[in-house]
Amino acid sequence: MSRFKKSSASAQPGISTASLPDIVFMLLFFFMVVTKLRDSEQKLTVKTPSATELTKLENKSLVNFIMIGRPVKKYQDIYGTKPRIQLGDKIADEEEIPLFLEKHKSSVPEGQQAGITTSLKIDGDVTMGIVSDVKTALRKAGQLKLNYSANKKAE
Repeated sequence: MSRFKKSSASAQPGISTASLPDIVFMLLFFFMVVTKLRDSEQKLTVKTPSATELTKLENKSLVNFIMIGRPVKKYQDIYGTKPRIQLGDKIADEEEIPLFLEKHKSSVPEGQQAGITTSLKIDGDVTMGIVSDVKTALRKAGQLKLNYSANKKAE
């Protein structure tokens, strides 16, 4: 009778980890270059009022931020000292609100478009006239979900 010999398993070398630091640093540099830290530059002074009952917005990607306040010192030569509206990264008028909303709506998946909320960050010293103009423009554009930003009141 013949015997079957088991072929001796050849030893495989271990995985070399010499290139691991290179890979880690490559990933680190990639994420440093690709990451976007801030969406827009704040051109207005906005000191929101304090409140006691606050709720946190769940999905920030579904939120439009409209700021209303006076321009910071750097931009007062250009825009004056009257209260202004900031949409994203630029100071705009009420007439530009529907286009701003439409641009944001097109960036959101179709199934989530019903959940889009507009958050108004309004300076405490701003009169109600410009706020009511913005609310009217939002209503005409069909944006009925509003949120007013506020700071938590210190206890």
